[in-house]
Amino acid sequence: MGSASLLNSSDPGNVDDYDAYKSLICISRSAPIPCVAFTLLSLDPVVSNTEEEVRAGGKQKKRSLSESSEQPAPTRKMPKRSASATSKNLKEKSFSKSDKSDLIETKKNQVVEEEFLAVRMTAGQENGRPNRRITDFILHDESGAAKQLEMLEINDLFITGLILPLEASTYKKKEQGVRCEGFGRIESWDISGYEEGAPVIWISTDIADYDCQKTTASYKKYYDQFFEKAHACIEVYKKLTKSAGGDPDISLDELLAGLARSMSGSKYFSGAASLKEFIISQGDFIYKQLIGLDMTLKANDKGFTEIPALTALRDESKKQANFANAQVMPSNATLRIGSGTGNEEKKDQMDSVDEEDEDAKLARLLQEEEYWKSKKQRKNPRSSSSSNKFYIKINEDEIANDYPLPAYYKTSLQETDEFIVFDNDYDVYYTEDLPRSMLHNWVLYNSDSRLISLELLPMKPCSEIDTIFGSGVMTSDDGSGFNLDTEAGQSSSVSGEQATNGIPIYLSAIKEWMIEFGSTMVFISIRTDMAWYRLGKPSKQYSPWYDTILKTARVAISIITLLKEQSRVSRLSFGDVIKKVSEFSQDNKSYISSDALAVETYVVVHGQIILQLFAEFPEEKIRKCPFVAGLTSKMEARHHTKWLMKKKKVLPRSEPNLNPRAAMAPVVSKRKAMRATTTKLINKIWGEYYSNHLPEDSKEVIASEVKDDDDEAEEQEQEQEQEENEDEDAEVETVLLEGMQKPHSVSKQTKAFSDDGEIRWEGVPEGKTSSGLFLYKQAIIHGEVVSVGISVSVAVDASDELPDIYYVEYMFESNGGKKMFHGRMMQHGCQTVLGNAANEREVFLTNECRDLGLQDVKQINVVSIQKTPWGHQHRKDNIIADKIDRERAEERKKKGLPTEYYCKSLYWPERGAFFSLPFDTLGLGSGVCQSCKLQEAEKEKDVFKVNSSKSSFVLEGTEYSLNDYVYVSPFEFEEKIEQGTHKGGRNVGLRAYVICQVLEIIAKKETKQAEIKSTDIKVRRFFRPEDVSSEKAYCSDVQEVYYNDETCTISVQSIEGKCKVRKKIDVPEGCAPGIFHNVFFCELLYDPATGALKKLPAHIKVKYSTGHTADAAARKKKGKCKEGDNISKPDLERKTLNEKRLATLDIFAGCGGLSEGLHQSGVSSTKWAIEYEEPAGNAFKANHPEALVFINNCNVILRAIMEKCGDIDDCISTTEAAELSSKLDEKDLSNLPLPGQVDFINGGPPCQGFSGMNRFNTSTWSKVQCEMILAFLSFADYFRPRYFLLENVRNFVSFNKGQTFRLTLASLLEMGYQVRFGILEAGAFGVSQSRKRAFIWAASPEDVLPEWPEPMHVFSAPELKITLSENVQYAAVRSTANGAPLRAITVRDTIGELPAVGNGASRTNMEYQSDPVSWFQEKIRGNMAVLTDHISKEMNELNLIRCQKIPKRPGCDWRDLPDEKIKLSSGQLVDLIPWCLPNTAKRHNQWKGLFGRLDWQGNFPTSITDPQPMGKVGMCFHPDQDRILTVRECARSQGFPDCYQFYGNIIHKHRQIGNAVPPPLAFALGTKLKEAVDSKSAK
Repeated sequence: MGSASLLNSSDPGNVDDYDAYKSLICISRSAPIPCVAFTLLSLDPVVSNTEEEVRAGGKQKKRSLSESSEQPAPTRKMPKRSASATSKNLKEKSFSKSDKSDLIETKKNQVVEEEFLAVRMTAGQENGRPNRRITDFILHDESGAAKQLEMLEINDLFITGLILPLEASTYKKKEQGVRCEGFGRIESWDISGYEEGAPVIWISTDIADYDCQKTTASYKKYYDQFFEKAHACIEVYKKLTKSAGGDPDISLDELLAGLARSMSGSKYFSGAASLKEFIISQGDFIYKQLIGLDMTLKANDKGFTEIPALTALRDESKKQANFANAQVMPSNATLRIGSGTGNEEKKDQMDSVDEEDEDAKLARLLQEEEYWKSKKQRKNPRSSSSSNKFYIKINEDEIANDYPLPAYYKTSLQETDEFIVFDNDYDVYYTEDLPRSMLHNWVLYNSDSRLISLELLPMKPCSEIDTIFGSGVMTSDDGSGFNLDTEAGQSSSVSGEQATNGIPIYLSAIKEWMIEFGSTMVFISIRTDMAWYRLGKPSKQYSPWYDTILKTARVAISIITLLKEQSRVSRLSFGDVIKKVSEFSQDNKSYISSDALAVETYVVVHGQIILQLFAEFPEEKIRKCPFVAGLTSKMEARHHTKWLMKKKKVLPRSEPNLNPRAAMAPVVSKRKAMRATTTKLINKIWGEYYSNHLPEDSKEVIASEVKDDDDEAEEQEQEQEQEENEDEDAEVETVLLEGMQKPHSVSKQTKAFSDDGEIRWEGVPEGKTSSGLFLYKQAIIHGEVVSVGISVSVAVDASDELPDIYYVEYMFESNGGKKMFHGRMMQHGCQTVLGNAANEREVFLTNECRDLGLQDVKQINVVSIQKTPWGHQHRKDNIIADKIDRERAEERKKKGLPTEYYCKSLYWPERGAFFSLPFDTLGLGSGVCQSCKLQEAEKEKDVFKVNSSKSSFVLEGTEYSLNDYVYVSPFEFEEKIEQGTHKGGRNVGLRAYVICQVLEIIAKKETKQAEIKSTDIKVRRFFRPEDVSSEKAYCSDVQEVYYNDETCTISVQSIEGKCKVRKKIDVPEGCAPGIFHNVFFCELLYDPATGALKKLPAHIKVKYSTGHTADAAARKKKGKCKEGDNISKPDLERKTLNEKRLATLDIFAGCGGLSEGLHQSGVSSTKWAIEYEEPAGNAFKANHPEALVFINNCNVILRAIMEKCGDIDDCISTTEAAELSSKLDEKDLSNLPLPGQVDFINGGPPCQGFSGMNRFNTSTWSKVQCEMILAFLSFADYFRPRYFLLENVRNFVSFNKGQTFRLTLASLLEMGYQVRFGILEAGAFGVSQSRKRAFIWAASPEDVLPEWPEPMHVFSAPELKITLSENVQYAAVRSTANGAPLRAITVRDTIGELPAVGNGASRTNMEYQSDPVSWFQEKIRGNMAVLTDHISKEMNELNLIRCQKIPKRPGCDWRDLPDEKIKLSSGQLVDLIPWCLPNTAKRHNQWKGLFGRLDWQGNFPTSITDPQPMGKVGMCFHPDQDRILTVRECARSQGFPDCYQFYGNIIHKHRQIGNAVPPPLAFALGTKLKEAVDSKSAK
């Protein structure tokens, strides 16, 4: 055991004393540092809680130093790092903390004096040298003075901070660490994170290595400089290594330009020039770090010492350093900075790695520190000063002369409330994270609708500002702005065209605005609490109010230009500048007046706009020139009102939109916001929750106000926390639900409630257990009878409010004569996934069981097992019985009697489901427990067996025999290939399982019980088309495999499952573009050496899998029928099957993607559909002519149905819904579905409402009633169909902190349904698209609950888990990133053969022009002869040019555009790169994918309702053609067959596709539903 194992918490007694311990740790320092990728393990650390525990533990087991030192030093678990800097080899110095160390803020954590104790107390499950995190830290010298990290090269440095385990806690509770002061010294530092793309800084002492997390607020200014240097190292690494997507052959200028773009979001640099200057200054540092990585590079990466750009960067850095040093005359003769060396000597110096003497190092570090202080900017580049706490308000009367006479806003447009358009899932958020859109034809006004100037709003977040609102037409942000060289108000975007397709909207109160510029372009944005809006062209009415803003912007830019032309900017005072502006000619667009006094007045009263533009300018000499100081003084001298500036953190308010437009007509939402029509049951469940269960934190939000804080250190700390919490482009694997109590453990200690002598058996034994113990049916405890089949509560040591309840399966007497019972735990609803949405009286049976003593029984018969009659015909009786039961429970509660619980369902969290109670196996008293049998079956699966003849083996419960075909992990044959780094290339490099045939079972050791580790199998590998080439894969069937003579031996552990290989004629042929069976065919022989494919020779006899499917048999007989028969046998079978389909009602049907897939699976026949949008409803009609489609609000339809059936007393609806339902024509009324006719209800309620619900989580129940989920559940409640399926976006389970999800489950359970929930990735089910969706299945208690379909295609997505409680996570299906039966479907497979079209293609019908090539194309085309909807959205001229300049390579996007200006046909000169993208890249994950091209070998990003290059999913350009994807291409990405029709204009069609469920995914769900239906029929 290595010395570092002393820190293992499982062996607490290994430390004798501190000196011996430290000596041991020092030994381990000699161990080599491997360069390996660093991965955090999700393990909960075992932490010793107190210093006394650690010290006591150290004395339990004595161990000598010599004994320990004989052990080999362990290998340190460290990440890939560069060369590190190590302190001088000085003697140990004693540390005395000075009084100046008030920089250290002590928090409520344990404090220890010795580092080894802190390391021990934070030990996790580790081997080797200890690694820890450190936070809230400062680095300081022995006097306690804070020092930057690189001063380690000069002085000894020590650490004070909070030490935490390396593995972060998996739970949200605040981590408790151990604070240690003045420990160390620091021996070295390292930089890692190169492969991850984010810098990680490590500091090392003799005892441990520390991952630096967060400094104290006061130390931040010392640490940030080094962090930015580390950041620069990472970015250079990414730019120069092929494996990270870089190019080692780029020039220095290209490297600097790329870095200026990738690091543009840094808060410390005002622009590209400042950033490049910093990179060059650190060139030598960067070079030294990267050459230290040469030994760890991948095979295809070039060594850093051989990269010309890096060498040039180092040389340029040294040149600048030598030049700077030559200018410095040292005051101390011993500090010789400028050496005066000759050229040859200089060259030698530049080629050396590190020849600085100590004085030179000190001089360099001090110089860098001063440089950093002068360059440091606040994160918000618009801030003129980091110390400013007030914003000078402009007085309206002072600017009135520059604006028109008062006017009022009037419009006839129907405008949408901004609160309806945008959702906001956060209680607290940062303004920079808000969504961004464009606003055209806009206008600003006050609460009286009077037009108001933009200048009256602050340009920074402030308190108590004037209330100003806005209206306009909202579109997506295209990056356009205003060209100041053109007429006023002329936007560079095609505003008119965009506004036509936009949404008229009225805004909530505007909080701030900002103005930015680049060259002749100006970008102006406004912000509400909901979103940012970049302003396009204003309305004609408001244009005169906007002209003044643009004129002032021209003046500011003219002044900046004037100052730039001066040789010395400081010579021009404020007065000088005013004089020069007054001399502008009248034809100059910046002309104000020839009167200098009038010019000064104009400049001062409009000063905030001018100051803002100066603050944006990258050159410091301009930003801090005398003119700026003079203007600020003049503005303050006018005694303007000062607004107190706020932080950028915002708490949304609960009040409605106060815009006066909200009280005017006409105002509508995109989807008519009608209060939901509900049944009384749904109204009760949701209404009671919202009246009784308002989250406490939500109530706090109502009362809370955003407090202004003048403590700059605290502000810096909060900004840093914001940066650290940004996890951009991260794939979140787990959805955590809040509000659940921790479930009780079956291992909890019980305590005796009675003496054993007070218990006696009633009756004689009635059998024995399998172990020979006598069974009894009844026992008497204190005169009360305990019987098998009842529930009891037991006494436990823990002081829990809720009792532990067990269902008695059987009772027995132990060998020691103790009277026992075997019970299954019953879990309270609040301890399940239902959390606080559960009924407080409902408990759920579980599969956790245990033996308990009857003396532990506290209360008898505490739960009634309920079995209610099922069906719509029993609804009313059940409602009456439920009402009586609730009244009785309330009466008991008032009298203080114990709660009477009830149980209707079995909760099985590991399967993500609630099942009907298994009455036939429950409480039999036979000594057999079904839970025990399940556990034994699971254990049996873990047993590996080989039969005596070695002809078969059992692995994970599946039997494999010789000649069986098996799936084998692809990594058994080749190493894992790195996946694509861009969104559309995520599947590149992933492999399907390898198909092999078992030839021989080889046991390495002859033992009685076979061991899996020592068992191999000899197999024949079958190759796939993708093993030959990507071209062969493209043109081959995904089910085809190739025979090969070679055999190999593999580990039995690499087997993933069974499959079959048959002749092609015996392979089932489906009509849907999806395969959900494990059958392949083989007809060819493949030679890997030559790459040749040929027909199987006659002498090779493939042992095919036995049998063939009914489908294949039917194909052989197809068309064989008696003469005169009108229907062939297959058609007759199909007709019979059709009659057995579930009669289905599709609500929120859209264009019918869900219905299409379910219909293709053979389980469903959609007879009715409800869709609100007319184009989508017409599309549904066109594709499902047999269905009755109601294009109406579902609230109206439900009201009409309940009224028709005479159940109006059970219907809660609005007057509007009642009026509209009464206006339905007779035909619609006669066609309405009725209870008893509908077997299956499915649909996807609009998700916009769920995310918006969080805005109302502190308001009244009436707000929630607008949610469509209530109407959807009410349909299920009223119709009580056999099956119910809800589909929604993945985050449905976490909307509103999970309350919507929980209430949905609670509603279905209350109805009596069995329920299953999970998240699926569509890409794993046969489409080339990343699309994660949440599903909830419900089945009647008389039916079988469908299982989840098995994912068939490899797809790069994590296991999509839902955390149900602290120790239970559930994933519906496994991730296929490491293998699946079939390869991923690619973009080329999907659209590769479609004819080329141009930007704005509009021909709705055309010829295909070529035959289908891929398997997918053949399936998707079907029998279509004409290609429809191959039409593309037209881009404006600027975006088309951008598209044309995006390289036709995988993963290219806006970052690959040349940094240049282009002239449009109108003569405008505009930036090719949208100005807003590089300026905000850091905050938005570099805006990856915007203006992006798809990868032929990759996949489509999530299909959206409006593909556009600046949209949410910007990767929408064709791989080879300069255009946006067509409607048909998007439809194929969703798996819609080419025969599927869409309706309306191109916007409508894209919306229909983007909102749909991919039919292949629906088909997969349908196959499992069909299995469930058939399994019941078989019974």
